[in-house]
Amino acid sequence: MKLTGNTILITGGGSGIGLAFAERFISGGNTVIITGRREQVLQDAKDKFPGLITRVSDLNIESERIALFDWVTANYPEVNVLVNNAGTQQRFNVLKADARNNWAYFNQEITTNLEAPLHLAMLFAPLFEAREAAAILNVTSGLAFTPFAIGPIYSATKAALHSFTMSLRLQLSDTSVEVIEIAPPAVNTDLGGSGLHVHGEPLDAFTDGIFQGLAEGLQEIGYGTSVDRLRMSRDKIDEYAVSMYQAMKSYIE
Repeated sequence: MKLTGNTILITGGGSGIGLAFAERFISGGNTVIITGRREQVLQDAKDKFPGLITRVSDLNIESERIALFDWVTANYPEVNVLVNNAGTQQRFNVLKADARNNWAYFNQEITTNLEAPLHLAMLFAPLFEAREAAAILNVTSGLAFTPFAIGPIYSATKAALHSFTMSLRLQLSDTSVEVIEIAPPAVNTDLGGSGLHVHGEPLDAFTDGIFQGLAEGLQEIGYGTSVDRLRMSRDKIDEYAVSMYQAMKSYIE
């Protein structure tokens, strides 16, 4: 995709990967809009990067996704890039989850990671079709390919988003809209809670790698350990998933 002269909407853009992407896009001469649920987080991001445009929005609510689309297209009609980045990760033991009484807690992960990006992509795709150049970037995970058993809903939602991204790319293949999948490994952010990913890839190095892939025109972009996972055989996937579970299962016992 072209990396300058765009108007870009990034969900979950107030921190972590979303904010790192926003910083790079701003420095590349793009107009960047970030959205998230927490007003103070967005304000802190704007204080750090005054060029950011912010919008508070709870993407777990259907009406707010539509309102966000209407607001962006009314105020920034030249918008041509959507980055579906917002996500959450829950680690749990299914035998202790109490799905009868706590389903709303678990369901929010499905809504955030899957329902919201699918809905937004379907809202923006018809608009983007008329653009000379446009792109939809879906942030999945290396765990879309090698499931992390202690994060079963997270892995499942990212696998489903990967599948949707492939279908979306094919449906839009005769248009000007590029459909790009970004599949991070563990990155040192606060995904899932503070301290869970301190041994992940450094955020700046990860962002460098992803933007190199964007500059090269790649449709699927991994980094570090996720690169090999994008093309693993089924036998290797099974082995990798088992090894991760054995190494981490004590966290949910």
